[in-house]
Amino acid sequence: MNCYFRLYVVSQRENSKILSIINGKLLYELEHPRFMLLDGWKIVGAPDFFLPLMLGFNSLKPIRRTPDLSARWLCRVQRKSQFEGRVEIMKTDKLEDASQKLLSLAGIKINGNNPWDIRVYNDKFHQRVLAQGSLGLGESYMDGWWDCETLDEFFFRVIRAQIQSKIRKNWAFLYQVILARALNMQSRNRAFQIGEKHYDLGNELFVNMLDKRMVYSCGYWKDAHTLDSAQENKLELICRKLELQPGMRILDIGCGWGGFVKYAAEKHKVKVVGITVSREQVDFGRTLCTGLPVEIRFQDYRDVNEKFDRIVSVGMIEHVGYKNYRTYMEVVHRCLEDDGLFLLHTIGGNKSVTSVDPWMNRYIFPNGMLPSIKQLGQAIEGLFVMEDWHNFSADYDRTLMGWYGNLEKHWDKLKSNYDERFHRMWKYYLLSCAGAFRARGNQLWQILLSTNGLIGGYKSVR
Repeated sequence: MNCYFRLYVVSQRENSKILSIINGKLLYELEHPRFMLLDGWKIVGAPDFFLPLMLGFNSLKPIRRTPDLSARWLCRVQRKSQFEGRVEIMKTDKLEDASQKLLSLAGIKINGNNPWDIRVYNDKFHQRVLAQGSLGLGESYMDGWWDCETLDEFFFRVIRAQIQSKIRKNWAFLYQVILARALNMQSRNRAFQIGEKHYDLGNELFVNMLDKRMVYSCGYWKDAHTLDSAQENKLELICRKLELQPGMRILDIGCGWGGFVKYAAEKHKVKVVGITVSREQVDFGRTLCTGLPVEIRFQDYRDVNEKFDRIVSVGMIEHVGYKNYRTYMEVVHRCLEDDGLFLLHTIGGNKSVTSVDPWMNRYIFPNGMLPSIKQLGQAIEGLFVMEDWHNFSADYDRTLMGWYGNLEKHWDKLKSNYDERFHRMWKYYLLSCAGAFRARGNQLWQILLSTNGLIGGYKSVR
């Protein structure tokens, strides 16, 4: 007896439910606790998908028809006995059509003539992306399976058209969700991973990519025409918002290579403590700030327990994680003087999330996460008064394009230490993020908080 199945959804859970069409007519739900992992392209064209090895036909039962999904295969099951079967997988010839149908929602053509169209060099690209989502898209780009003349414009169109919402989340995404909810992915024990895996990639990379002050966050492009001036504008904007006065003691949580602490100490005559989880940043920052009233520590934010007149954190809470937002704010509250001000500079998300994009998590920012307004509001509630909330997210698009331009300009100096796959990975990171900010999928906020509320109110600085 032969039965034919069209596979629509496969889950990793035991007793997972597989939506199928029997003989192309009836929709059934098949449940069985034993699975076979098809690992590699030779069998299914989509690694990390699970299929049942032992099939119990008595467990078939009709359910409601569900809409078609993008990833589809034909499965032929040849019955050997009541609970045994052999599974053979045949790739359909409709995978490319499915890819094009999705991309057309964003005005993108496969092998088209527009600079934002993609050129596909490996036919397995469609299977890989439809099966693995963002992870497959990013890894296949790194492997040279596809290319695009203006990758930033490609992502602008994809994100603006919300194509990601049209595709079911794959196992890698679900795995990250489960881990994030079961574990504290940004605990003390894990806090230094981001330093080791990202910020310690080598100072040479960042020296050649960033501005002259080594500021690795969004610039402020009001009246600015270069990356250097945009970053200096941003540093001065922070100092003005914090109303710095000579002699004040400042804490910088996530001080990076020391760009802000050096600027504040030089220009505003304050004393600054900067903390970071990157050893390379500590060494670089200490050298940079020689002779200034600046102390740079290799320290987790949870271990700070002393008072400061002002606290600033630029591009660091994105590594804190939703389980720790409240703890983070409690630490700031504990360390801030009663009449103090705290400025939080952060990328923000339009929706509350508890996990990160699988590709970004694996290759760029392990355990990173973008906070939402709701999540930050809950963390702040009862601890601070919100004095000012400034969004200049469009400036991050221009900042990222500036970093990309520097990367390409100086790649000949860098390529002896970084291979071409890294080069493609880093381009993908910078340009996909630029497209996300251009599409307004990501935000950039500067939030000013006071402990008790400023008498007479706060006069916003722009």
